[in-house]
Amino acid sequence: MLTLVPTPIGNLDDISKRALNALMEAELIFCEDTRVTKKLLQLLSERENLEFNCKDFKSFHSHNENQVLKTLTPEDFNKNIVYMSDAGMPCVSDPGATLVQYCINNNLEYDVLPGANAVLTAFAMSGFLNTEFTFFGFLAHKGKERKEKLTKVMQSPTLSILYESPHRLLKTIEEIKNIDESRTIFLAKEITKLHQKTYKDSALNMYEKFTKENIRGEWVIIIEPTKTTGTNLDIEDIEKLDIAPKIKAKLLAKMTGKSVKEVYSNLR
Repeated sequence: MLTLVPTPIGNLDDISKRALNALMEAELIFCEDTRVTKKLLQLLSERENLEFNCKDFKSFHSHNENQVLKTLTPEDFNKNIVYMSDAGMPCVSDPGATLVQYCINNNLEYDVLPGANAVLTAFAMSGFLNTEFTFFGFLAHKGKERKEKLTKVMQSPTLSILYESPHRLLKTIEEIKNIDESRTIFLAKEITKLHQKTYKDSALNMYEKFTKENIRGEWVIIIEPTKTTGTNLDIEDIEKLDIAPKIKAKLLAKMTGKSVKEVYSNLR
């Protein structure tokens, strides 16, 4: 059986009894970094006065997960297998989903334990009254991919949640400010850790504040949804517009996901 075990994102007291029991019963542990996992188990062993007997640790991360999966057979899951991230919830901006899908494809038993998660914790901390959000993970470091994803974030009709490193936090705030300086954003630093801190203000004020501070730690960013005005057009509305067919085809292709050529041929 496979068990996905969430680990503390800072405070070791956030480990659950169920997580400890799963780790004590584990016969094989897949983890992002075996060194990090072994260190965590050592700390938990000393803190909780427990003994973890698993000696079989295997690296399983975004760069090798497909290769590792090819080495597995359904019979391997007759033993107790645990997957754990370095910190937080597996499958949430971390590996683990391919292991779950392997179990689904092979009709194997698996379980996911609830636990520490920066996305939901920051969402609850933010004070936004919105009940819907979209989690975008990390932005690309640079280039077209980063620009396109940030545009999508800033045009989202729901709260947008991002992870960001201390090295790029100011850059991200500046880019948000350049798109909409009045947009309210919420920042959470080092959630559950000793230096946990939160901020909420306009993008402009936040940028001016952080240009004067030494930014450290891991961050969660929550961005207020875009304010829409007027009535949104649907496909039928676009089809009725008296505009050039090529322009109409481009608009419909954007909305439907079809190629411009295919849409244009159907308009003629």
